[in-house]
Amino acid sequence: MDYKSHARRKTGGLGLPEKTRKEVASKSSGGMEIILSSLENTQDLQTTLNILAILNELLTVGGGCRTGVFVSKGGTALLLQLLVGSSKDPPANEELMLHIHSLLVKVGLKDRKLGVKARLNGALNVTLNLVKYNLQNHKLLLPCLQVLRVYSSNLVNAVSLGKSGTLEIMFEIIGPFSKKSTTLLKVALDTLASLLKSGMNARRAVDRGYLPTLLTIYQDWHRNDTRHRHVVIRKSILGCIKNLTNIKLGRKAFIDANGMRILYNTSTECLPVRTLDPLVNTSSLIMRKCFPKNRLPLPTIKSVFHHPLLHIPASGPVAKLYNQPPGVDDVVDESDENEATEVDTENDTEYDEDETGPKTQNDDIETDINKLRPIQMNTRPFDELRAYEYFFREFSENFEDDDFESPRSVIPPSSVNSELHRPIIIPTTPSSLGPQNRRPPQEDLLTPKPDESPLELDSISISKRPEGTSDPDLVCSLGRLVLDAGVNGGSVDGPQDEGGEQAVLEVPDTAALLPLHDPDLYLEMVKSTRSVPAYTEVGYPDYFGHVALNLREPILERVYGVQRTKIFQDIERLIHPSDILDKVVYDLDNQSCPVTDNGESLKFNSKFESGNLRKAIQVRKFEYDLILNSDINSNHYHQWFYFEVGNMRPGVRYRFNIINCEKSNSQFNYGMQVLMYSVQDAINGSPHWVRTGSDICYYKNHFSRSSIAAGGQKGKSYFTLTFTVTFQHKDDVCYFAYHYPYTYSMLKMHLQKLSALRTAQIYYRQDDLCETLGGNSCPLLTITAMPGSSSNDPISQFRSRPVVFLSARVHPGETNSSWVMKGTLEYLMSCSPQAQSLRESYIFKIIPMLNPDGVINGNHRCSLSGEDLNRQWQNPNAELHPTIYHAKSLLQYLRATGRTPLVFCDYHGHSRKKNVFMYGCSIKETVWQTNVNTSTCDLHEDLGYRTLPKLLSQMAPAFSLSSCSFVVERSKEATARVVVWREIGVQRSYTMESTLCGCDQGKYKGLQIGTSELEEMGAQFCLALLRLKRFTSPLELHNHNSHLLDMETDLIETRSIPNITSPTTYVLEEDEPAFLEEVDYSAESNDEIDPDLEHDLQDNHAPQTPILTQSSAAKTHLTEIEPDSF
Repeated sequence: MDYKSHARRKTGGLGLPEKTRKEVASKSSGGMEIILSSLENTQDLQTTLNILAILNELLTVGGGCRTGVFVSKGGTALLLQLLVGSSKDPPANEELMLHIHSLLVKVGLKDRKLGVKARLNGALNVTLNLVKYNLQNHKLLLPCLQVLRVYSSNLVNAVSLGKSGTLEIMFEIIGPFSKKSTTLLKVALDTLASLLKSGMNARRAVDRGYLPTLLTIYQDWHRNDTRHRHVVIRKSILGCIKNLTNIKLGRKAFIDANGMRILYNTSTECLPVRTLDPLVNTSSLIMRKCFPKNRLPLPTIKSVFHHPLLHIPASGPVAKLYNQPPGVDDVVDESDENEATEVDTENDTEYDEDETGPKTQNDDIETDINKLRPIQMNTRPFDELRAYEYFFREFSENFEDDDFESPRSVIPPSSVNSELHRPIIIPTTPSSLGPQNRRPPQEDLLTPKPDESPLELDSISISKRPEGTSDPDLVCSLGRLVLDAGVNGGSVDGPQDEGGEQAVLEVPDTAALLPLHDPDLYLEMVKSTRSVPAYTEVGYPDYFGHVALNLREPILERVYGVQRTKIFQDIERLIHPSDILDKVVYDLDNQSCPVTDNGESLKFNSKFESGNLRKAIQVRKFEYDLILNSDINSNHYHQWFYFEVGNMRPGVRYRFNIINCEKSNSQFNYGMQVLMYSVQDAINGSPHWVRTGSDICYYKNHFSRSSIAAGGQKGKSYFTLTFTVTFQHKDDVCYFAYHYPYTYSMLKMHLQKLSALRTAQIYYRQDDLCETLGGNSCPLLTITAMPGSSSNDPISQFRSRPVVFLSARVHPGETNSSWVMKGTLEYLMSCSPQAQSLRESYIFKIIPMLNPDGVINGNHRCSLSGEDLNRQWQNPNAELHPTIYHAKSLLQYLRATGRTPLVFCDYHGHSRKKNVFMYGCSIKETVWQTNVNTSTCDLHEDLGYRTLPKLLSQMAPAFSLSSCSFVVERSKEATARVVVWREIGVQRSYTMESTLCGCDQGKYKGLQIGTSELEEMGAQFCLALLRLKRFTSPLELHNHNSHLLDMETDLIETRSIPNITSPTTYVLEEDEPAFLEEVDYSAESNDEIDPDLEHDLQDNHAPQTPILTQSSAAKTHLTEIEPDSF
């Protein structure tokens, strides 16, 4: 081959014919081997240059495919060998070096091991020396820098190059603004940024004072690049600063160099130009990272309230919490401000692809077949379970004395313990009518003065105003309503009649809209509710009630740049500290906290059932930082909030920041709004919880979360939920909540009202399952249809009905589960023919609230034992987890007597996903996600567990089958769903999750969910159970086995199952998988990916390949599951 001829043709611009290029670069042609062999064997410099020119042309035009052929044939090693060999006889030929480095730049895009090969061949210093001695020769310098950038992407190489003085050389190349050699400058900056990913190099750069130099260079380019033609260079400078601030020393140097103010000012000037967003976003990331870590302004992260436990397991969370050595500060972070840094993985993977191996299998999925098989024997002796016969009296009653024309119901007596009588206040804020009419300090309410007698609930009368009328002064009257009579001393703190003995509260009559709500009855229920703080107030929304809105509330569209704006406002606190008020206006840790009523501050309160707000700090005139209380006997689980606000100005934008949230993401980033209840609107005839708030976002903040609270993990931060509200009424009283509140007293009231709905055809019994740690009863309901008569056949049919076991509200913060349960209960007690048919088909055992204490005391996750009750089902303790212990005992009794429930369903709420969906249990679907080899007999399983979710997807508009999962994970083996499936033998054992946000499919697509949709879901669940009866055989209904008729095969689509990625679901020990929806941060936050979620997000984008053969898929009769649903 005439290489010189080809070289001349190239020089003349003619190039190789395309056909020749294809033939030479083809894998099968052998042309590439010939060229490389010729290059290796030639000793002639010109021939070498000609061959290199041909290779450059081939790889330039051919792209990645031809480069891949070159690499696969050993071209990389040959080039490095030629580079090192040529450097041994200085001076090196410039044209040769130019050709070699130009090829190495192209090869670096395909050969991920180029850096390692270069180090092993000794090529690093060759290229570095060429850079060092050719700083003015830009023609050769550019490809050498490009190769150096590729070398430095390997961490070991970066360290070696740093020791060899590469950093100093880079700072000789980069400099102030210049329109010349911008390409060269860009490559030098990218090389520097890559080198600074090494902590050793970053420390070296900081020690040499390069960080202030970079800030000065950035300012110069910012000032002079007025037409924004060099944004990429400015961003590269920021990339170097970003990597320097990954170490603590760099963050300190950044602060000392006034970097916060510099980047804040430059970013503010960039904000009006949308094309400069990359600069603003990177600057925001750097400033957030360098913002000094602050401790929460609390004396301790433990809950304000403490409930003593009779028995504290030595290894339990409470023992660890209260056995800390004296003087330990459990608020401060002990991680030394992340010396190792929290790497923001969203934008830091550019050079790390070669370091990451294949996606790992989810190691949370259970792989032990023995743990997936149901336990075949009873786990407790029947003698221990015999006591639970009391709760199943329907199986032994003969109904001989019953009047079948009269309603049948058994309800515990509604007695109120006299010891629980105490003054109860309906909380409102002070009015503006003068000091004499304002609400006294809270401590005065709790301890009546000697000359005053407390006005108890019995002395209040409720005067209901006719519908459509309202009193403009009524809210002010409410503001003066204090249930301390104050008849002596001349100061009256509440409205009275002429005798001064009775407070009158006028409210509109909405009984027609709220058939199950009665304010008088609610107050009666409150009397017998025991709380740890001994609440003496009642939340107005709970007292008066909530009527579901008739209008639809769409999911809020995320405003572009809102998170960035909020973060910049947070950064302003550091830059302009004199603008910050830092005024504590509410503090449960300091009940005597003086609050000056100058009309400039909002008034807060959370001292009522289910309330949660620990502290409120006014940071600006219309901005407040709010801190939530931990679950009692715990030091974390901050998410649920419910509090009262008053003394607001109408038409003013108030910003609220809840600064100690723990979850790493939230549906607040995806259109969910907080809930608000206005007392003024309620009195005017609109008693609604409404979705409200603008500029809502959820992001990591600068408040450090101590390792004590983070389960030993260091370097964690809290998250901020921020929202802005404009109030409509002057002197209003408004309530804010995480989700629609549903208190324990409300449940008791609803059960009382439901019992009144019974007819002669309904069997309704309410028992107290047990007493909780807090001294509250846990209701157990039995609902079915009365037998037609007391003769043998109707009684036999009555006793042979299969059992459906339902429970809800094991997690207090998941209030939506109570609204779903309310819908289920109302449907079961209704008079429709379908409801009667449903009652005739099943016996329902229902525990509507498994964690009354947590609900009452405003917990988010735990009971008073400080533990997640849904992690105690494997081995519940009768003293610490009484509701779980006795609920499981009921199920064990049913199994021991041959009445294993047909369906078990535990209602939950989900904070990270949309729609309503189910988690179930399947051996097959679990094993399919692992590499475990099993025989066909090991995977023998009835598919009946899929019928109910399939029915719900056809009937309930909010239900999404694609979001359902039937995989059993190790972290969930102690949950109700898994334990009831494995130990009790209930094939249809489910957790039904309802979104806190809204739906992205079906009839309610794009809408936030409300109480009417949640209650509808509860009713639709009942209808699905009625249809389930048609798809189960009479044999199964009688014997409670798990066999299906062919009708179920027809119901469920016959499709193959793709390779489902089911990520670990350990997030704050919650029953929810990692957040799978993507939010477009527009590089606003670059938040870290939660380590629990990282591989989850990666797996979601893995190619989905079928894992079943066609024949085996045909046998499964399972609906295809969308891979993103897990």
